[in-house]
Amino acid sequence: MADITYTDKASSPLGSYPHARKVGNLLFLSGIGPRNPKDNSIPGLELDRNGNIIKYDIEAECHAVFANVKAVLEASGSSWDRIVDVTVFLTNMSKDFPVYNKIYGEYFKEVQACRTTVEVKSLPTPIAIELKVIATIG
Repeated sequence: MADITYTDKASSPLGSYPHARKVGNLLFLSGIGPRNPKDNSIPGLELDRNGNIIKYDIEAECHAVFANVKAVLEASGSSWDRIVDVTVFLTNMSKDFPVYNKIYGEYFKEVQACRTTVEVKSLPTPIAIELKVIATIG
């Protein structure tokens, strides 16, 4: 379907859903995390032998998630400057918000998209950030 986007330039979906879907001149991205599209690794993440998080790097995850979003936008015929709305999910607001907010400001200074940031207990993989994005096309 022409209105559905999958790309190998961003981390693969974890279920039966596309990276993005076009509706009219809008592009809706599924939740995008920081996993590496080549090997599914999470930058800066260390797990113990039971799969519990020992440490993570919110700065590395921010840069990786923004790169994945950019890849999906471009594969869908859109671009970073066409983002109109972003919902950000953080797993540790008090610890991670200052770093994430600074990096977000660097990436979105010229874009001025609407934004909502919420804390969630967990995400589907041991990541600390995920973005849900709406952009325009054409």
